[in-house]
Amino acid sequence: MKALVYTGPEEVTYRDEPDPVAGAGNAIVRIDSVGICGSDMHAFHGNDPRRVPPLILGHEASGVVETGDWDGRRVVINPLISCGRCDDCLGGRSNLCGERQLIGMAVPGAFAERIAIPEANLIPMPDGMDPALAALTEPAATSLHAVNLAARAAHRPLSEARALVLGGGSIGLFAALCLRRHGCPDIALGDTNPLRRQTAESIGVARVYDPLGGSGLPAADAIDVVIDAVGTAATRQAAVAAVRPGGVIIHIGLLDSGGELDVRKMTLAEITFIGTYTYTMVDLRATLEALHSGGLGSLDWIDRRPLSEGLAAFRDLDAGRGAPKIILHPS
Repeated sequence: MKALVYTGPEEVTYRDEPDPVAGAGNAIVRIDSVGICGSDMHAFHGNDPRRVPPLILGHEASGVVETGDWDGRRVVINPLISCGRCDDCLGGRSNLCGERQLIGMAVPGAFAERIAIPEANLIPMPDGMDPALAALTEPAATSLHAVNLAARAAHRPLSEARALVLGGGSIGLFAALCLRRHGCPDIALGDTNPLRRQTAESIGVARVYDPLGGSGLPAADAIDVVIDAVGTAATRQAAVAAVRPGGVIIHIGLLDSGGELDVRKMTLAEITFIGTYTYTMVDLRATLEALHSGGLGSLDWIDRRPLSEGLAAFRDLDAGRGAPKIILHPS
């Protein structure tokens, strides 16, 4: 089969790879659509020691099952493989499973014509749904999970909250869309990339501003819920500066782990800081339904390209060009 393989820093190669083999409990899925994630870009830069080349990246995928009881069914893949036996899995928090694996990290991912995946990780795709939009389920579920955590932690309902999203990539955009779905009346979104700001403005989900200057910067100590979809020292500092006393910071992004937090403010102002990782199967199912029903907007801001042009797509994203989400198609 053809696959896009991470072969070294700044390099992904479109080449022949062995066909996957379905072991016990697994299915073979022919990939229709797969998105490029920020974590794939992190690996592309050679900054993720967990992703060792040569490796097939990619984990935001939809396709058609070719084996077993699910043969012929159109599905979305849950890329997070958990043990199903530990307390976290049995308690509905499989994203915290100590034995979890993410495809495209330690095992081959979905930048390929086919992938082997446990049948338990398959979610039926609604009839008539565009597979490219279905492939957005994984990133959108990450945002939905984060916003649900914010809703539980916030002192007042999100429908009464002022919110700030840091980052206008797909996770940040979906976070803003999920906040709007909760009825949040006042959402600001900051991004340094002018193309991402333009996309966010065209969607109309938030007041968009440039964190490096200009108008629209949020006032200090004024925001009820801040969602950091970037995860740098600068965005963490911006989040703490903007959040109001008693407010909530939701930290999704993992771009770096350096820098310091204003722990004095967080303590004296009773700031709630929550790290959030991926999603549960229930989150994925709820997100897929929201995408299909139009609950998260038209989603016409994605960019579709052949898998064979994957290197150019990675380079465009690296240079800040193109849509917040590029979807690759193996065929």
